[in-house]
Amino acid sequence: MDDFVLNEGNTAWILVSAALVLMMTPALAFFYGGMVRSKSVLNMMMMSFSAIGVVGIVWALWGYSMSYGSDLGGIIGNPFELFGIDNVADNDPSNLIAANGVPTYAWIAFQATFAIITVALLSGAIADRTRFSGWLVLCLLWSTLVYFPLAHMVWGGGALGADGPIGRALSTPMDFAGGTVVEVGAGVGGLVLAIVLGKRRGFGEDPMRPHNLPFVMLGAGLLWFGWFGFNAGSAGAANHQASVAWINTCLAGCAAMLAWVAVERFRDQHATSLGAASGVVAGLVAATPSSGFVAPLGAIVIGAVAGVLGALAVAWKFRLGYDDSLDLVAVHLVGGFVGTVLIGVFATGPDLLEGARAGLLYGGGITQLMTQTLLALGALAYAAVVTFAIGFGLKSLHGLRVPLQQEIGGLDLAIHGESAYEGIASGRLGS
Repeated sequence: MDDFVLNEGNTAWILVSAALVLMMTPALAFFYGGMVRSKSVLNMMMMSFSAIGVVGIVWALWGYSMSYGSDLGGIIGNPFELFGIDNVADNDPSNLIAANGVPTYAWIAFQATFAIITVALLSGAIADRTRFSGWLVLCLLWSTLVYFPLAHMVWGGGALGADGPIGRALSTPMDFAGGTVVEVGAGVGGLVLAIVLGKRRGFGEDPMRPHNLPFVMLGAGLLWFGWFGFNAGSAGAANHQASVAWINTCLAGCAAMLAWVAVERFRDQHATSLGAASGVVAGLVAATPSSGFVAPLGAIVIGAVAGVLGALAVAWKFRLGYDDSLDLVAVHLVGGFVGTVLIGVFATGPDLLEGARAGLLYGGGITQLMTQTLLALGALAYAAVVTFAIGFGLKSLHGLRVPLQQEIGGLDLAIHGESAYEGIASGRLGS
């Protein structure tokens, strides 16, 4: 595209969407902060806020270039090509929505917020036992070695996109807003880190109940609000597809919430506020890859499936013995996988990517279903292997886990020298 013509309406929508998605990370701080015990709530919230600082800078330096620069071997973009995002033209080839009249810097800003919240999600799996300094290093390494390559492979012309092996052999893989890049990547990454780091002291024996459920519901509500920017903004313009994505995002969240609490009511005789909040997020996760490609009825079914399977998956950590502190696997890995794969069943309408096929229920056969399954498995495998290498290396060289005394006394006083509530602790355990 040689001549760039600014579309003010589309540009405004993308900038507003970027702000909505950025708000989701502080919202995640409330969602996660309410789920941990009161002695570590500030530490939990600081993990989300610090991810904004670390990933925001790294994104500007080399992250955007690694994600959308010229392809190197199908895995990453050239990290030096757009280093520092200095003097980037509005019609730069890396700007995938330049044709909609949106400047490159607006596109960069929007994508930055995706990288930030994806890294912040990891904190939910390793809550209550992670060194803050180790977390900061993890943010840098994981974003560089896992998120940016995944973004390039799926969206930036890499191995999991239309020109990769899956796309050439079957059909174009579809991930509207990050079911693989964000949800599957963070979900399996958190699972691997939880296993590498080990269980919290007392896991499976001591009660580890959320200390502030109103925080959890507030966080879920703010996440829901921000998610409209996440998904509808991914249309790249204020258009028909954005409208479809908006309503599908809403419907998937509604369906998953009802499905999650229905499972709880049947299984446990109680429909809980924690379950409702978790169900909403599970539905939003499932809508992330699919919302721009399916009809509203498909979004309802996808959300309901994510809600049921997510509620059932919460018990996996006790049965299998891994300590995913805040159920990142049940909500994000399961929801992201469901939403990505079921595109192959429910994809329909005029908004499919070039080379993609309609879903199984709309006459497209099983080709797109096979494509979506391989896409999800490919992202899962890459994120799992690289995250294990990062986690094992940090645990061995840096010491990723806090000392036992700090874990018992709580991380707020030990690491940050402050507490969220008066009377939580009587002394300082040291940093």
